[in-house]
Amino acid sequence: MIRSLAFAGLCATLLLGAVPAVRASDYAVTLRAMTDTKAVYGTVESRAVVPARARIGGTIHGISVVEGSAVDKDTAIALVVDDKLALQMAAADANTAALRNQLANAGLELDRAQQLRASGIVPQSRVDQAKMQFDVIGNQIAAAEAAKSVIDQQAKEGAVLAPAAGRVLTVPVTPGSVILPGETIARIATGPYYLRLSLPERHAGRLVEGMSVDVAGRPSSAAGSVPIRSGRIVRVYPEISEGRVSADVEVDGLGDYFVNERLLVTIPVGERRGIAIPAAAVESRHGMDYVTLATAEGPIEVAVVLGADFTDANIPMVEILSGLRDGDRVQWP
Repeated sequence: MIRSLAFAGLCATLLLGAVPAVRASDYAVTLRAMTDTKAVYGTVESRAVVPARARIGGTIHGISVVEGSAVDKDTAIALVVDDKLALQMAAADANTAALRNQLANAGLELDRAQQLRASGIVPQSRVDQAKMQFDVIGNQIAAAEAAKSVIDQQAKEGAVLAPAAGRVLTVPVTPGSVILPGETIARIATGPYYLRLSLPERHAGRLVEGMSVDVAGRPSSAAGSVPIRSGRIVRVYPEISEGRVSADVEVDGLGDYFVNERLLVTIPVGERRGIAIPAAAVESRHGMDYVTLATAEGPIEVAVVLGADFTDANIPMVEILSGLRDGDRVQWP
């Protein structure tokens, strides 16, 4: 009896050893929804590029900015001088001085006429005429002062001011250039910056406002890694031009980028069903990728072809293009 029980225990031990225990860490392979993406280049652009224009004509005597300079609103970026304004100002000063002398003489004539009228020597019309002459010259002085103020204001308008805060893109003139009123002295990108995308029209139906995209930044230094940041499509243009549709993407932190600089943008363009497993379950040897499956015969290694990497619930995942099927169990250390 004891011998029979021992034999039965031995058989049970052998049978249990033939079937591998299912570990809690084994990953069950299932078909899942996979997002197809497309990588395109987006161009950094500014929402507004405004010109700083000359308000008067003349000669440029100095430029205080260069391409790339950061400027604040109303910052003087250049000086335009019209030599004729100095001559006009001198003429206005001389005219004002002459009128003030005439006003002094008219005042004396008015006082004399009033004294003679008090003595009954001259009629009242003489006093009225002298007073009118005094008032006329006073008004002429006011007009001359106003004309002088106009000339002074024109001279002040020789300072070309930045119309808004931003970064100088181009300065198409040089000191010594002769310009006319309204000519552009500098072009200023006032921001905010955004990315302009251009995609084939077959993707137009999948672009919607509010869609999230991944934007690759500049290589971060010696390591060569490219930081990824999230962006959002804020505008899809309704016109297709030359077989391409345009869209705008808002991304934080583009203020230090160059206008027209290109960044790589990854956009979701479709969905399909596929297989993905944790990246830690893949082992690479001699240029091949392998995963370990838990089977009834024991663990076995199978070669797989990897696809794109992504993150799911903070777990690095990798798509499997071939080598696994739905229902497999992958050993995940």
